[in-house]
Amino acid sequence: MTVRHLAATLLAAAALAVPLRPALAEAAHAAAADSSADNADAAAPDPQALPMPPAAQWQPLARQGISLSLSYTGEAAGNPTGGLRHASALTNQFYMGADADLNTMLGWQGAAIHFAVTDRRGPSLSNTALGNNTSVQELWGTQNTHLAIATIEQKLWHGAVDVEIGRSQANIHFLNSPIYCNFQSNSTCGNPTMVFKDSNLTYFPASSWMGHVKVTLAPDWFAHAGVYEVNPERKAANDHGWSLSTAGATGVVVPWEAGYAHEGGDGRAAAHYILGGWFDRADYADPLRDGNGGIAVLTGQAPATRHGRSGLYFRFDRQITRPVAGSQRGLSLFGIVMANTSGQVEESSFWELGLLQTGTFKHREADTLGFMINDQRFSDLAMQRMAAARALAGGSDPVHRHEYMMELTYGLQVASAIRVSPNIQYILHPDNTGAPYRTTNTPDTLVLGLKFTIDALGLARMGLR
Repeated sequence: MTVRHLAATLLAAAALAVPLRPALAEAAHAAAADSSADNADAAAPDPQALPMPPAAQWQPLARQGISLSLSYTGEAAGNPTGGLRHASALTNQFYMGADADLNTMLGWQGAAIHFAVTDRRGPSLSNTALGNNTSVQELWGTQNTHLAIATIEQKLWHGAVDVEIGRSQANIHFLNSPIYCNFQSNSTCGNPTMVFKDSNLTYFPASSWMGHVKVTLAPDWFAHAGVYEVNPERKAANDHGWSLSTAGATGVVVPWEAGYAHEGGDGRAAAHYILGGWFDRADYADPLRDGNGGIAVLTGQAPATRHGRSGLYFRFDRQITRPVAGSQRGLSLFGIVMANTSGQVEESSFWELGLLQTGTFKHREADTLGFMINDQRFSDLAMQRMAAARALAGGSDPVHRHEYMMELTYGLQVASAIRVSPNIQYILHPDNTGAPYRTTNTPDTLVLGLKFTIDALGLARMGLR
């Protein structure tokens, strides 16, 4: 994929919206009470950060149209029982970002520039002690200093069409909800995990060339699609995201969504009902066979390279308690079902259900209490591979088809700029991806976790009061 091809795809998508311009503009006017939608949104927050109370940051360049972000998030985890061995791990992320409103700076209506850099350090407990395929610390991945976001965004027709192009990731634009990162498990935060097992959906903070277009069809109704370069070199340990080259790209992944999205705040309950999916038109490794048709874990040969796969999902969330004017309080139900539709894949289906209560006790409006459970169902090809590796090692335990991950978490808003979220995770039937030649199943695993976020600009504002 070249930048020229990506730009052509985005222009074609925008052109499709031109005949709809009157209807789109009318929909946007109906959805907004004023014309402020012409201007780009204020600071785009850290995509992986927990919710913070509004108006809590020090913004020294706000009058110039620049919003800054500076935060630290740490995720600690330890397994007192289960896993391959008992251990603990701490992974860290520093996030630095800036968002420039070009309307304020240059009079360019509806335009904004977004920029962010991350620095991640520390090990993953799943890699060092559990051996399963899904981390219990969402922050782990791309463990270096990395250019995460460098994009320009343009909103058209009073916000009815939103186009963004540059270097970023698919998972912060699609299959994402503010609910998910109240949890620490990577099976939920930042996105339900199956999509990364069965596609090349790009993930934060490993940036590549991209573009996406979101269209408001009517109040609360939208359609959304994007094109993202798939380049394995962008995920390499020595890649820092600054290379603008497409050398090494193997294709593109095209995520899409359409549905109903009501954010609440008007006396009606917040609710989202979204159908989505992906078309992965890039290379990937066969989960079972090598290039000669043998079973790769037995022959020792590299897996065969395949090209092209796809999947579908339906996700929802809804506040199920009556909204209270001027309050964040409420109980929300959320869930998702996902399935593979083509290609040779690791997992055939996935489902998740959860509850999140915002506002827990008296005077604890921003605290949250949440529980989620999900099920990863392994494909026949993955089952054959895991069974063959176990038999080669002399084991006879039957391989589990399903892996269940669950988490109970409490989010404590210590101050406007500090949030602490102790959590308890449990993995039923952990897979042996990290220890394929183990002769027995990995014991069910209890994980004790702690997620904590510090908003440095929020702290600065507190210090200036």
